[in-house]
Amino acid sequence: MRTAGEAPLEHGRVAGELAVEFPDLDIVSVEVEIAGRRADPGVAERLAVLADRFRGRRAVELRREPVPAAYRVFFRHVGIDPEVRRTPIEEAAVVRLVEGGHRSAGRLDDALLLALLETAVPVTALDAVRADRPPGLRPAVRGERLGRGAAAPRLPAGRIVLADRGGPLAELFGTVAQDAAPGRGASRVRLVAVRIPGVPAIHVEEALWTCQEALSLA
Repeated sequence: MRTAGEAPLEHGRVAGELAVEFPDLDIVSVEVEIAGRRADPGVAERLAVLADRFRGRRAVELRREPVPAAYRVFFRHVGIDPEVRRTPIEEAAVVRLVEGGHRSAGRLDDALLLALLETAVPVTALDAVRADRPPGLRPAVRGERLGRGAAAPRLPAGRIVLADRGGPLAELFGTVAQDAAPGRGASRVRLVAVRIPGVPAIHVEEALWTCQEALSLA
């Protein structure tokens, strides 16, 4: 549940053609401060508890649950085969089975994983200095790169990206531009979640609040 100390959520713009094709599509973000760099023991404990829920049978049946199923459907609608590239929650379930649990990977990564496991909604973290405004969703145009500079990889035209006025920041549910990814010393990040058709807005909001709470723990 949201508390009074949490920063307000901001909605970004969804490009016209995407909004027409997917009327329920929304992009929500919030800028937050990271309380410290070290992993929080309390968050690590919560991840351990959640790992127990993702045993063999649950991992197999996961794709039939409403929110994970919605991501599989959306992946197909935007040209991604979920049997080849797993949805974020299914990927997390597979990693848990292979590794026998969820290993702590630092405060930010732990917070992102916690939000995903609790809500099935993936959250992307961007450097708040690079993404100082709410990003929007749009298709990439021909010749665009994922990030700034000649070394940044080119994006296929039509690929859906998180972008601001400076250009693409990340692929939808994919790679974050190198110059937009939070560095090891980043103290503020912009957390971004995308609501897709079939996923209630409250799930998206809860994912962002969960992540924000985990990052703000002293």
